[in-house]
Amino acid sequence: MGKIKTPFWKDAAAHYAGRIARWRPLDQTDVRDGDAALPVEQRNALEGKRLLESLQAQDVPIVLDERGGTFTSPELAQCLRQLDDSGRGRPCFIVGGAYGLDEAVRRRAWKCLSLSAMTFPHELARVLLLEQIYRAECILRNVPYHH
Repeated sequence: MGKIKTPFWKDAAAHYAGRIARWRPLDQTDVRDGDAALPVEQRNALEGKRLLESLQAQDVPIVLDERGGTFTSPELAQCLRQLDDSGRGRPCFIVGGAYGLDEAVRRRAWKCLSLSAMTFPHELARVLLLEQIYRAECILRNVPYHH
C-alpha cells in the first residue's frame, strides 16, 4: 500500500530491487492508500479492494501479516523455488498499509508471512522484504551473501 516516500527507504528499496532484477523479473506496484478520513475498517476494505483488483491472473499472493507464519531465509528460498518449479504463477508479495490488511486480502493469499512479531512501518517492511527476497535468490544460486 502506498509509495515509499522517505528518501533513504526509497534508496534502500532500489538497491535491493536492482540486485533481485539480475535473477528474477521484479515489478513493484504501488496501490493508492485509502482515504485517511475514513474509519479504519472502511479504509482497510477500500485498500483491500484496490489490492485485489491490482492482482493479475498469474500472481500468487503472499501476504505480509503479523499473524502469518515465520520463515527462515532458507525456507523463504525454498518457497520461491517451489513456486518456480510448480509453474503455478509468479510470487506476488503484498505489504499492507498503516492499519494492516483487510481480511479479504488474507483469504486470497497462498501464504501469510510474518517478518517479525514486531510491527514495522510499511516502508521499512518493504525494504526488509526486498532484502530477504535478494537473500533467498542468493541461497538458491549458492552466492555467498547468506551466512
